[in-house]
Amino acid sequence: MSVNKEIKRITVHILQAMKARGEKISMLTAYDYSMARILDEAGVDVLLVGDSASNVMAGHETTLPITLDQMIYHASSVVRAVNRALVVVDLPFGSYQGNSTKALSSTIKIMKEAGAHAIKLEGGVEIEESIRRILSAGVPVMGHLGLTPQSIYKFGTYTVRAKEEAEAEKLKSDALALQEMGCFALVLEKIPAKLAKEVSESLVIPTIGIGGGQHTDGQVLVTHDMLGITKDFQPRFLRRYLELFEAIKGATEQYIKDVKAGEFPNETEQY
Repeated sequence: MSVNKEIKRITVHILQAMKARGEKISMLTAYDYSMARILDEAGVDVLLVGDSASNVMAGHETTLPITLDQMIYHASSVVRAVNRALVVVDLPFGSYQGNSTKALSSTIKIMKEAGAHAIKLEGGVEIEESIRRILSAGVPVMGHLGLTPQSIYKFGTYTVRAKEEAEAEKLKSDALALQEMGCFALVLEKIPAKLAKEVSESLVIPTIGIGGGQHTDGQVLVTHDMLGITKDFQPRFLRRYLELFEAIKGATEQYIKDVKAGEFPNETEQY
């Protein structure tokens, strides 16, 4: 059943109100017009134009190679499809780290050229200057803690983060700091469910989990994973709602067979 289409456009204030009344927030990734239109019509609350496009759309091993201009291309395609969802765009690797002036110019480029509604960046207090500068320009910021894929070479692995007490304490203090800076929401990726619950309950702003258990204020998955378009990625936190890899492959094989046999097009499929 799809959500009421009459509802007004989702804003950061609506997400805040959803947390206050205990209504869970749904979020999925989108990178192109056709998919974004389907997801928006289904009633998803937030669409993330993720730098995961580097993996699922471009075939890179990490999120690092995708450029700012490529993110803008994906984001502008998504924005054109959307009537209801809040569109959040990842600032890609190299477009904000260590330079708040660059962070602001990257953000302004995304907002002007793609028409996005908010941006997301990875990290805690170490990127405070960038976050404050972006917020001072009136752009809503979503934070991201836990497993931060842009730092994969520092971590060396995609395993669960913040299992040790020191890292868990830093994550808790970073979460509070991001809220104090003015972030409107926070993604918590691949951390113990108990820690995600504790962080979510300590914050006024909503938390969105991916591999963070059931007690965050919302959930996000990569759409291609959720629909089973990707085949080999099978983390514990992923629920596949369809197996589209096999379905699309089967349909394509049938099309090829019909073309080869001269059965497509038939007499009713021509002018």
